[in-house]
Amino acid sequence: MHICTMSKGIRFMLISVTGFAFMQLCVKFLKHLPTTELVLFRSLVSVVLSGAMIWREGIPPFGNNKLVLFFRGFFGTIALTLYFYTLQNLPISTAAILQYLSPIFTALFAIWLLKEPMKPIRWVYFLISIIGVLLVKKFNPDLSYLYLGAGLLSAVFAGLAYNCIRILRKTDKPVVIVLYFPLVAIPIMLVLSYSNWVWPMGIDWLTIILMGIFTQIGQLFMTKALHIEKANVVTPLKYTGIFYALAFDFFIFGVRYEWMTFAGIAMVLAGVTLNVLRKG
Repeated sequence: MHICTMSKGIRFMLISVTGFAFMQLCVKFLKHLPTTELVLFRSLVSVVLSGAMIWREGIPPFGNNKLVLFFRGFFGTIALTLYFYTLQNLPISTAAILQYLSPIFTALFAIWLLKEPMKPIRWVYFLISIIGVLLVKKFNPDLSYLYLGAGLLSAVFAGLAYNCIRILRKTDKPVVIVLYFPLVAIPIMLVLSYSNWVWPMGIDWLTIILMGIFTQIGQLFMTKALHIEKANVVTPLKYTGIFYALAFDFFIFGVRYEWMTFAGIAMVLAGVTLNVLRKG
């Protein structure tokens, strides 16, 4: 499909994927800094950029559905903190593939939060992804149970955050939804960072700024894509980010995987993509 014929929602999601991919790379380069500190800096950049957009467009900054906006920020803060932690300690592609389980948890939580029934076949897709994770775990010595647990919890809380976004698309603008992440994250990360603060040095500051900008691009365009296009159309495109992750691992960090690890990655991607494409 030529890019000119793509829907706006698809273009937005592809931009989002690129933004998140380079965010991951920045986080990897900052693995010597505490995770909570990275989330804090990312949130500071986001609140400035989101605030500027809101001021320019004359949008009320605190939104309409404030309770759900708060929980979107809270769940997103937990998910991103755990994700950054895994990115700092695992190959990018391994951390990413655990995060990619979030649509499965999104579908599970939607049964309760959005009253959306789930057909039995989707449990089969869920099982395919879990088997894929077990393969990745077995053939990846870096993936300890601590990091595996952190990655899975990150996907769980991301699933909760995505359900909040789906609720909020009827009441609030994308940039307001994005703003609530830093509004919630900044005070939490200030407290958590106080006891183990490490000052960034030299090029760290540029990398931090780029991390914040790339994250903002990824999150804003993902939220826009989910606002204007059906989730089952645009969400599978998110998983094209694995090609960025594998390329970064191979060409920049010299990561080599056994072929069974690639089989596991393929199973995870197959399971989550089928879950997204399957309605009901």
